[in-house]
Amino acid sequence: MSTLNIKPLADRVVVQPAEAETKTVSGIIIPDTAKEKPQRGKVVAVGNGTKEQAMTVKVGDEVLYGKYSGTEISIDGTNYLIMRESDIYAIV
Repeated sequence: MSTLNIKPLADRVVVQPAEAETKTVSGIIIPDTAKEKPQRGKVVAVGNGTKEQAMTVKVGDEVLYGKYSGTEISIDGTNYLIMRESDIYAIV
């Protein structure tokens, strides 16, 4: 696991999205233009939370999030999403 040089504030979380599927279950190869955005990823950085609510997720958790959740950022050539903890649906 790489060390990420970013510390999210308050209730924000940095997630590294999983790779998009390249093949369907039946073996058909999906072209880049038809790939869906992944909705699963790994938490790589977590803020401190707010006064009202502590953070539930921690670094290393696999999470499910909304299709259009978060803001895409690129750090050292790697793409990440930064989002509020409330945008995360579940820990898997």
